[in-house]
Amino acid sequence: MSKSTLSPIIAGVMNWGIWDKKLNTKEMDNIIHLCLENKISTFDHADIYGDYTTEADFGKALVSSTIDRSKIQLISKCGIQMVTKNRNNSIKHYEYSKDYIIWSVENSLKNLATDYLDVLLLHRPSPLMQADEIAEAVTKLKSDGKIIDFGLSNFTTSQTELIRQKTEVSFNQIQFSASHHEAMLDGSLDYMQTHDIRPMSWNPLGSVFREDNEQTRRMKKLLAQLVSKYGVGSDTILLSWILQHPAQVIPIAGTVNVARIQALMKATELPLEKEDWFAIWTESMGKNVP
Repeated sequence: MSKSTLSPIIAGVMNWGIWDKKLNTKEMDNIIHLCLENKISTFDHADIYGDYTTEADFGKALVSSTIDRSKIQLISKCGIQMVTKNRNNSIKHYEYSKDYIIWSVENSLKNLATDYLDVLLLHRPSPLMQADEIAEAVTKLKSDGKIIDFGLSNFTTSQTELIRQKTEVSFNQIQFSASHHEAMLDGSLDYMQTHDIRPMSWNPLGSVFREDNEQTRRMKKLLAQLVSKYGVGSDTILLSWILQHPAQVIPIAGTVNVARIQALMKATELPLEKEDWFAIWTESMGKNVP
């Protein structure tokens, strides 16, 4: 059972740093405050973001913000070894030894200028991961107060079960959206509900605004009608679609746009009519439900 209470929508910081928006300390400080003002108190990191630089950039902004640490929740991920000047790797791979997981968390804590992570996730599954060794690392990190909860990211049901047999898994961060809905059909979300694992959804708006194809054209046409009906933006409707799944999925929103951040929580107060929910799924599939 998760001990962390996360906000209903999570702020994803992947693009805040050098990978995209290149926010400076003051700009990050402002976005952190803006999120909190709009009831978004959880921030999703990974050690690799910004080629291993974004955590430290955020940490500087967090210090300058003077926000009480107990008012926010920090998630980070470890395990991906990128080929970058900031790491001595010759090929992209995964590392989940006990010593590495512990070192990585301690490094993230230093970068984020905090004493603990609310949630640690293993970023992607490795064929070589040893469940016993992972469990030992998690047990030590929890007993030392360096992490509160532990979870996974992009793990299949069988991979999750492998780890869950050895240590409690509270979260799994997966791809899930109206345009990428496989997780509700392949047993992933059913399994998580069965075992009290809270799903997080990365890229919750899917490909609707990123790609122009038959699927996204069908969905945009319907969304235009629903925008008129509900009086909110398409992104709010797509987030609401996710939030209505009984697995209690938490979407991770990566926007740094002020108006969009201010509008995000509207999705938590927008119950789509059931037929509209099914209409979105129908247009995504391009056919009626069976």
